Amino acid sequence: MAQREWLDRLISLALEEDIGPGDWTTLWTVGTDARGTATIVAKEPLVAAGTEVATQVFLRVEPTLAVECETEDGGEVQGGGILLRISGPLRGILTAERTALNFLARLSGIATLTRRFVAAVSGTGAKVLDTRKTTPGWRCLEKAAVAAGGGLNHRVGLHDMVLVKDNHILAAGGVAAAVEGIRRGNREGLPVEVEVGDLDQLEEAFSLGVRRILLDNIRLETMREAVRRAKSLGKNRPLLEASGNMTLARVRAVAETGVDFISVGALTHSAPSADLSLRILPER
Repeated sequence: MAQREWLDRLISLALEEDIGPGDWTTLWTVGTDARGTATIVAKEPLVAAGTEVATQVFLRVEPTLAVECETEDGGEVQGGGILLRISGPLRGILTAERTALNFLARLSGIATLTRRFVAAVSGTGAKVLDTRKTTPGWRCLEKAAVAAGGGLNHRVGLHDMVLVKDNHILAAGGVAAAVEGIRRGNREGLPVEVEVGDLDQLEEAFSLGVRRILLDNIRLETMREAVRRAKSLGKNRPLLEASGNMTLARVRAVAETGVDFISVGALTHSAPSADLSLRILPER
């Protein structure tokens, strides 16, 4: 499915969920000729994300609305700053309000948390990655929010990269068996990453010529040794990714071990929604 078609379906589901058979409050209190302007305002400092989908929500409800983006995705907004300005029929603005705010708040929250993780590892050379721990149906939006916050996107799904995790290794009968099976079947040339849980598995992955290795839930001392061993292989060494229990308090220490990437599930599964509000401006 094309991304545009998928986003249209997601917006339709969100609006159907909220409006149902009708927004009776608005229909019974706001006249058909009532017009005005509203702004979506940040109530706290944040990094904006989701402005395009929020714009599409307003236009789906009322195509005659004029929506101006005051802050592009990735832009930092201080408390009181404006993300969107919407003008036109007030019925459309009020009916679309909550759905648009839900998208904006969730996605801006992800971008804001991502920016904090990126800042925490600044200067180390480590790159912050997202994971597949996303809200069902929202993955592309949430990964776009991570990118807006300065993070990098890992695989989109099970189809665009091979990631051999511990359960795959157990089911296959070992690291070597799993890698050999992939090499037989990987006719599309998908990138391959293998998870290891200790230095013995790391050495086995080295011997198999694995180009990217995931160090999952490994202690810092072991991580430093893994980096030392990888770097001893020279400029064509495997890239190392660290994962597991990545918090803002810990991520700097992980980055300083010398790993290339740090995957952080919290970017999408634990980011608090940004605090936003829609304000109708008084007519002059």
